[in-house]
Amino acid sequence: MFTVTILAAPSRADLSAALVDDLRRAWDGGHVIWLAQGTAAEFPLAAEPADFWQTWERLQAEGFDLAIQPTRGRRKAVLLADMDSTMIQQECIDELADVAGVGERVAAITARAMNGELNFHEALLARVGLLAGLRESAIAEVLDSRITLAPGGRQLVATMHAQGGYAALVSGGFTDFTGPVARALGFDEHRANTLLAEEGVLTGHVALPILGREAKVEALRDITAARGLAPADVLAVGDGANDLDMLKLAGMGVALHAKPVVAAQVGLRINHGDLTALLYLQGYAAEEFAA
Repeated sequence: MFTVTILAAPSRADLSAALVDDLRRAWDGGHVIWLAQGTAAEFPLAAEPADFWQTWERLQAEGFDLAIQPTRGRRKAVLLADMDSTMIQQECIDELADVAGVGERVAAITARAMNGELNFHEALLARVGLLAGLRESAIAEVLDSRITLAPGGRQLVATMHAQGGYAALVSGGFTDFTGPVARALGFDEHRANTLLAEEGVLTGHVALPILGREAKVEALRDITAARGLAPADVLAVGDGANDLDMLKLAGMGVALHAKPVVAAQVGLRINHGDLTALLYLQGYAAEEFAA
């Protein structure tokens, strides 16, 4: 048995009963359940329809997200989340680089790395190298004035906690940012790279080993093994090429506002909704969200 989920951006909340019912009838689906009026609905389906991706493309053009997945085991025990452009709305290293006066150069490398065009390890070293000489206090300034939490993040973490879940923030970014973001959102732990500084100035180096694509998979395996769980029990979310292996291994891997080259390799894609979409995908209704 499968579950089809149709989602609108909460800011629009324009998902109509007519659209949902038309889709249900076209695919001979079961009873529609509204998880949030105007925002999220789901219905059961006996088999995956042959025209799913054609329908997905049509609804994308209309501003709606569409997902299908096995019904059994949808609610996950572990949340494993990327940080930059996922749990926050910015790329931290790009913001630091802008303060350092090398914003365009670093942003161009970031874009290519997240698209999978560059080796993440080498791209990170190149970007951090351009930050050499930046005062360490700029980190706190960027956190205070430039970093914003992604909508729905607090509800996502709190709701999974309320159901006994565990949440880990796993980033290819830096602990100077993951620490405050993890505390703000209620994550149980965070893993990231460490920027090195001497006498209050960034050296242009990062502590080794670098946490990248493989380290995210290692984190998934470590966290589940420590709790007697399996990768199938994990909900993972990210947007960049360094998230791909983690997304593919997790029981529910979600590409959230991801780069096209990344989204193309992931079955669950959210391009219009916010982080609460990850709760709807698990079958949570809005009234079940924890504050």
